[in-house]
Parts: sequence; C-alpha cells; structure tokens
Amino acid sequence: MTKITIFRNQDQAFLGFDCLGHAGYAEEGEDIVCAGISALVINTINSLGIYTKEKFSTDSDEETGMITLKFDSPAGHDADLLMKSLVLGLQGIQNTYGNDYIILTFKEV
Repeated sequence: MTKITIFRNQDQAFLGFDCLGHAGYAEEGEDIVCAGISALVINTINSLGIYTKEKFSTDSDEETGMITLKFDSPAGHDADLLMKSLVLGLQGIQNTYGNDYIILTFKEV
C-alpha cells in the first residue's frame, strides 16, 4: 500500500508531502496503481522545479517507494495550483482503486 501525507499549515497553505510504499495492486512492472501514483508525484516535482520559483527539497528511495518534498516556505500561487492538481489525481486513484492500495491523508504542521 502507498501512504501519502500532504502537509499544510494552519492557513491551509501546502508545505510538502511524504509518499511511502508500493501499491501492491499487481506484480512489479505491471502495477498500474503504483505507476499512476509515481507519474503524478514525479510530474508534480518536475513541474514545480520548471514552472515555479519555489524553493524546495526532495528525497527518495526507490526500494521503499519513498518520495518526499518539503517547501522552504509555504507554497505560492503556482505551486498551490500544482499541489491541488496532485491531490485531485491521487484522490481519483483512491476513489477508483480503494484504500487497499492508496491512503491519502492531510496533516496540519
């Protein structure tokens, strides 16, 4: 199962996210749920780096399926829109495939 935590502050501004685990929907190389999650997460990170001026750090570990992103300061307008798009896509996967493969939570920090 992939567990994704979206971090926001008290004003609901995005601060980053943690993504951990493999979906386990199918065998490695055939897992469309894991591929969809990965595509959304990696595309969001790449888009933030190319289309915004946001400062952020990332870390990853392919073995455990861990990908993290932390903004240096709360996300601005463009980064907020990209993060909302990420959440929309992840919620779509969760609604389609269920909580056995993806858990999406929000945490105020």
